[in-house]
Amino acid sequence: MQINRPAWANASVAMQDYYDHYWGFPVHDERFLFEMLSLEAFQAGLSWATIWQRRAGFERAFRDFQIDEVAAFNAQDVERLLDDPEIIRNRRKIEAVIHNARVITGLHTAGQTFDDYVWHFVDYQPQRLIVKAGEALPAQTDQSRQIARQMKKDGLAFVGPTTVYSFMTAVGLVNARL
Repeated sequence: MQINRPAWANASVAMQDYYDHYWGFPVHDERFLFEMLSLEAFQAGLSWATIWQRRAGFERAFRDFQIDEVAAFNAQDVERLLDDPEIIRNRRKIEAVIHNARVITGLHTAGQTFDDYVWHFVDYQPQRLIVKAGEALPAQTDQSRQIARQMKKDGLAFVGPTTVYSFMTAVGLVNARL
């Protein structure tokens, strides 16, 4: 079966695999939601292909994005990560991932899952975005700006409107698949 992909998804075998098996499908696995939010934060200012190619390194470095484990990282872990050549070594981004894990554990303490937190923004239904072949996705939307403001208010870090919109399309909150 031939899969209709946008141009970015045909740039490499890795991007084809990402589009065919990950991008845009509704995700309710909390660990994967956290991983994707974290990877999207690392992507800021870089290409997604760069981040996706380093995914295995990120998973190893951040203990498979197990939220409780990442939340327990300390200053020594930050220094270890800053020395890890398999990931993007940006202190602000590393610290944001650890901080966000702690915020998510706070949600758990309050009786809320990260899955519920994320999906409530779209009333638990993927939003449909119609994108024509060759048309670029918007970098952000009114909705992503609103969600980014709320996420920041709720304590999450490195969640600007562009990062949030990229996250929304990646995990299927917005369905922009062709």
